[in-house]
Order: sequence, then C-alpha cells, then structure tokens
Amino acid sequence: MQYFETRFLEEADKFISDLDPKTARKVFYNIDLAEQTNDPKLFKKLKNEIWEFRTLYAGLQIRLLAFWDKTDGKKTLVIATHGFIKKVDKIPAIEIERAVRIREKYFINKQKN
Repeated sequence: MQYFETRFLEEADKFISDLDPKTARKVFYNIDLAEQTNDPKLFKKLKNEIWEFRTLYAGLQIRLLAFWDKTDGKKTLVIATHGFIKKVDKIPAIEIERAVRIREKYFINKQKN
C-alpha cells in the first residue's frame, strides 16, 4: 500500500542528479520504501510543516526536506524541496528555513495558477 506520492522540485532534482548513481539509487529506494511503510527512520516530521527523508549510505547522511500538499483533495502528495549532506547532529536551522521559504513560494505559485 502506498501512503503518499513524492514529487521533486527543481532544487531536489538537481541535488539528487549531482549525487553519484549508487547514492542516488539508495535515496530513491528509501523514498520508495518510506512511501509504502510510513517508517519514521526514513521519513519524519521536523518542524514548521517540514519533514525529512533520511538516507544513510556510504557514511553519508543524506537529507531531503519536504512538505505535504493537500490542496487538491489529495492527502498523499509530498513535495521534496531540496537536499543536503548532513554533517552535524541536528538539522541546521538554515536548511529548515530554506524549505519553509520554498514551501511558501510553492503555495503562492499554486494559487496563481
């Protein structure tokens, strides 16, 4: 059963395409798993309506930040904003703020269309 579907905004796409192919495959594998299992080890809420996809691969902690879009009556759409390699224990506040800004811009643009 699929709990949600993930779409990637431009920055998230670029981040993943810049990873080496094996790492990118692992990120996609974990996202696919998260969509079907609802496992907080793979996908969990941070704050300000921002969530994170979590991947640990080859010693790297890869994070993709995301948010839910429930505006089209779909309760199952997750939008990935951007990604980064996590180097410290906590998610840097600047990354969460960046995701919040991208989320706000996304919904403003969506209302216009």
